[in-house]
Amino acid sequence: MKNLFVVIISIGLLMSCSNNSTMIKNTYQWPNTAAPIAATKPYTRIMHNDTVVDPYYWMIDYFKKGPDSSKVVDYLTLENKYTDTMMAGTNNLQAKLFTEMKARIKEKDESVPAFKNGYFYYTRTEEGKQYYKYCRKKGSLDAKEEILLDVDQMAVGKAYYSVSTISVSPNNQLLAYGIDEVSRNQYTIHIKNLVTGEIYPDAIALTGGDPVWANDNKTLFYTSNNSVTLLSEKIKKHILGKSGNDATVYEEKDKSNYIGVGKTKNGQYIFIVSQATLSAELRMIHADHPDTDFKIFQPRMKNVLYDIVALDNKFLIRTNWNALNFRLMECSLDKTDSSNWKEVIPHRKDVLIQGVEEFKDFIVINERKNGLVNLRVKNNITGKEHYINFEEAAYTAGLGANPEYKTSSLRYNYTSLTTPSTVYDYDLNTKVKTLKKQQEVVGGYNPQDYQTERIYATATDGTKIPISLVYKKGLDKNGMAPLLLYAYGSYGISMDVNFSSTRLSLLNRGFVYAIAHIRGGEDLGRQWYEDGKLMKKKNTFTDFIDCGSYLIQQKYTSSNHLYAQGGSAGGLLMGAVTNMAPELWNGVIAQVPFVDVVNTMLDESIPLTTNEFDEWGNPKNKDAYFYLKSYSPYENIERKKYPNLLVTTGLHDSQVQYFEPAKWVARLRSMKTDKNIVLLKTNMEFGHGGASGRFDYLKDIALNYAFLFALEGITE
Repeated sequence: MKNLFVVIISIGLLMSCSNNSTMIKNTYQWPNTAAPIAATKPYTRIMHNDTVVDPYYWMIDYFKKGPDSSKVVDYLTLENKYTDTMMAGTNNLQAKLFTEMKARIKEKDESVPAFKNGYFYYTRTEEGKQYYKYCRKKGSLDAKEEILLDVDQMAVGKAYYSVSTISVSPNNQLLAYGIDEVSRNQYTIHIKNLVTGEIYPDAIALTGGDPVWANDNKTLFYTSNNSVTLLSEKIKKHILGKSGNDATVYEEKDKSNYIGVGKTKNGQYIFIVSQATLSAELRMIHADHPDTDFKIFQPRMKNVLYDIVALDNKFLIRTNWNALNFRLMECSLDKTDSSNWKEVIPHRKDVLIQGVEEFKDFIVINERKNGLVNLRVKNNITGKEHYINFEEAAYTAGLGANPEYKTSSLRYNYTSLTTPSTVYDYDLNTKVKTLKKQQEVVGGYNPQDYQTERIYATATDGTKIPISLVYKKGLDKNGMAPLLLYAYGSYGISMDVNFSSTRLSLLNRGFVYAIAHIRGGEDLGRQWYEDGKLMKKKNTFTDFIDCGSYLIQQKYTSSNHLYAQGGSAGGLLMGAVTNMAPELWNGVIAQVPFVDVVNTMLDESIPLTTNEFDEWGNPKNKDAYFYLKSYSPYENIERKKYPNLLVTTGLHDSQVQYFEPAKWVARLRSMKTDKNIVLLKTNMEFGHGGASGRFDYLKDIALNYAFLFALEGITE
């Protein structure tokens, strides 16, 4: 994340020609400074009779506390100094970009209040403050404000500060919340008395930050994590004020499963979820009886996922059991195993059921068709159905904050590449929608100044890959415009279009921004995901390359002006396409990139490794090992030319550990035959998600943009 830059040319002036050349461009003068050279200490890996020598394996030692632990920090510090030196010429531009992007954010703001159990809950921010305040009002928005947590005050003096989802007791008097001050997603749960303001001495460390109250207002359930692997291993029960160790109510033996605990919206049940990529199992108790044993809802079945919502008289089950795109089923409250499930909405080849929002008299089904979300409303009493109408051809819609069960008002969110984030309340009876709030872009914003498109590239195997684009009107499609292509492509996560006020700083300087909806996500249904994981993972990479090539063919850009960006698993994508088609990109931004795939998946002590076997494959299996090795970015670096690279990571990253990008950069530098720039920036205080403050993250974006602008010669 955060980084500093270099540009040494005079400030460009605005030109009055086409969108392609709104800024004077100059060649950026990179300082003649030598990059750090990492020490090599050969480490031999032998697996399936395959011998691999890893010269940079020693970099793993910061968390392993090995003999090279301090040398790791020294090396990362040298890399940071090199990046700072190389980018120093863009410091003024970065400062300008930060100020420009921050100025578009409404500093004094408030979320749309959400009603639950007699109170309106909301967050608000104040001018100049990095964080926010959790607040509520009893019964009416005209009532006196009650500040539950003042995070601005709590975070004073902290380099990083994150509050997990807050949980209010059923009697509205107690607040449970988690705090992470290291950025490794390990939360300490605290309990506050909302009547007296007292913070109780109960402090529960190493949790998932997911406290769930039983209906007795004194019993809390939470996820307990392993201190080394950080895996969610146990669900424990804490009784307010009771000393001694908390009782374990469930322990997960399968290390490939994530576990968590939650509560149904109607407040009747507490459930434990154990889920891997390919299977799920739920347990539950009645929330009135926290001392009873959890009962299995339906034992885990091979390759079967399911989740539930509770209505007053039945459970609804969303499952892929004999239904690739999922179907909706139901069962009684007392007979929950699959032999008693009855179909409510059948499987459809062209529609993915993504989720269900339940209310006392309605359910709202979140569906995806042709890459777009549809919200389907069904009356539980009459059985009548309808869809909510969305006006734009390309958009993103999603269910908003709907914590109240006994209501006929649905809150949903809406955005597009040109429509700022918008919140609506929709009357499920009258079908009338009410605009509650639209993101304000301070300083003014006219969506009519920008153009969006949705085009389709043809993949190597003939599959049509959607690409969403946005740019400032006046673009000449002559191949001269700079274009930033973004994608993720893993875990079935769909890359829906959205509005970004920070992106305006890119578009207003002549860039085209594009999202490649590649396989590995669920953009076009569950099969889209299945065709981009495990032994089909390379489809993700070739899809992205084919999208880049198509954009060049259609003269949106050229290889001299085409840039790629992705983070985490999208950083793996960046590493793979950099190896596979280095000539296609002028520059690549790889954020917290998962690039040392084989070594990470072989080391079960690394956080999250065992949870990922069904996504990537277990390299202890010979076929999986050689397939992973065939695309792992770190192991496929060759002696050839590579594009310019900006690589960012965080020392405390718990999801993609710092040593993966560090090793990758060191090896790239030792192998590449060109003079292009490779920069590594390690944030020494943060983890996977970067800075926690609501403005600090803009410095990361300013660095990314300044890197692109330096390569384009844009100085203003």
